[in-house]
Amino acid sequence: MNPFDPALALALDLIGVFAFAVSGALVGVRRGLDLFGVLVLAWLTGLGGGTLRDLLIGAVPPMGVSDWRMISAALTAGLLTFVLHGGVDRLKRPIRVLDSVGLAFFCVAGTLKALEFGVAPVTAVIVGTVTAVGGGVMRDVLAGQVPELLRRELYAFPALVGASLTVAAHHLYRIGPETVWPIIGLVFGIRIAAIVFDWHAPQARRTGESG
Repeated sequence: MNPFDPALALALDLIGVFAFAVSGALVGVRRGLDLFGVLVLAWLTGLGGGTLRDLLIGAVPPMGVSDWRMISAALTAGLLTFVLHGGVDRLKRPIRVLDSVGLAFFCVAGTLKALEFGVAPVTAVIVGTVTAVGGGVMRDVLAGQVPELLRRELYAFPALVGASLTVAAHHLYRIGPETVWPIIGLVFGIRIAAIVFDWHAPQARRTGESG
């Protein structure tokens, strides 16, 4: 079953790639990398999650090295960020918003592609979540900083919710723009709320810490 219009699937991937690539490029700028380094981080952040997804479901060669549209979107985002970093660097909250946009779009797009390749529902949820968080984790590890995934704020949870809802909608035969966009909006809303209100998962309490 083709979940929905391939043009919409392409749009989900392109928006996610561009949004994540900007966040990766900005990290490179802040780390003082040259143009090549910034472009590498942009490519890795924008396409890392999708590449992991494709390898997991057997869609080879993965889009990160085979789809010129995705590669162009990531490199364009990196180049624009490198050139305009003086302005972009002051917009810290909008950059986090872009990261949240990428998370929301990729969790849905990744889950749908996994379902198209016939994987089990639970596996599709895992693949969708990995698609959403994979690029950001690669970015942070390569840049030598603690990945967002391991920080206090909820990061993987919104993607997990979105992937689960996408699988549920798929099995109810209700996948289409009327369900995809609300799921994306919900994931985005949860992530932004986690940033604004400092929602986080429970942490282990170390010996000697007071209540």
